[in-house]
Amino acid sequence: MTTTLAKPPAPQPDIDALAAAHGLTLSGARPSLPAYVGQLWQRRHFVMSYATARMSATYSTAKLGQVWHLVTPLLNAAVYYFIFGIIMKASRGVTDYVPFLITGVFVWDFIGTSVNAGTRAVHSNLGLVRALHFPRASLPLSSVIQLFQQLLVTMGALVVLLVCFGQLPTLHWFLVFPTLFLMAVFCAGCAMIMARLGSKNPDVSQLMPFILRTWMYSSGVMWSISDMLKKDHLPHWVMTMLQTNPAAVYIDLMRYALIDSTKASSLPHHVWLIAIGWALVVGIGGFIYFWKAEEEYGRG
Repeated sequence: MTTTLAKPPAPQPDIDALAAAHGLTLSGARPSLPAYVGQLWQRRHFVMSYATARMSATYSTAKLGQVWHLVTPLLNAAVYYFIFGIIMKASRGVTDYVPFLITGVFVWDFIGTSVNAGTRAVHSNLGLVRALHFPRASLPLSSVIQLFQQLLVTMGALVVLLVCFGQLPTLHWFLVFPTLFLMAVFCAGCAMIMARLGSKNPDVSQLMPFILRTWMYSSGVMWSISDMLKKDHLPHWVMTMLQTNPAAVYIDLMRYALIDSTKASSLPHHVWLIAIGWALVVGIGGFIYFWKAEEEYGRG
């Protein structure tokens, strides 16, 4: 009776070394942060074109078309003026209340819509995410760019309205540009944070209208926060939240730049510092937070 010795198993090749030797990488792997920024920059034309196309497609089926970009914030301002300015008398003690109100409405419309759009930026484009390989941050960024393009259009209407109500251009109007930039960076960060949350939890988009409504009412869109802070019945933490509320800060900066009556008392320097701080913390932090989950989008 003879016995045969089993041949020893052939050594398994090192998969990682084999892949590296042939220049193969893991599909969908998260790149380093500098590489990710570089990929976004390479696709900047795609992001801009995608945002412009979405802007053109908005209201494309409506008879008034792109006119709704102007009509919507004006109608919102008219409703708020009727409810808060006339019925609730929020205009008492506020000089130039109509310019005060429409400026707040136009700015808030951009902030609130950017945050809300971010919740659906990834989840509503799952087909695109699963079919093509590209930096996923392109999606929330394109949403904010689209809304920023709309804001620039509505700012033209805002300038006309302010002139009609006696607000003539001054050198302070140039402060609009840094305010718009800081606000856009802040909104981009918010959109990327919400895009990551919304990609895994679609129900976030259903909750956002309630959160945004609360945020809007606490941002001084229809009433003066400075007048409210003069009342001593508010708890200290409430006053701190009102003073550092990012939406209220950007609205105040825009009003200070455009409305003459707001310049009666000089704007404290810390307001600009708060605005810059929010833009840096949320803008950079939101980008890093979104990038950390880059390889998870579109899965599941």
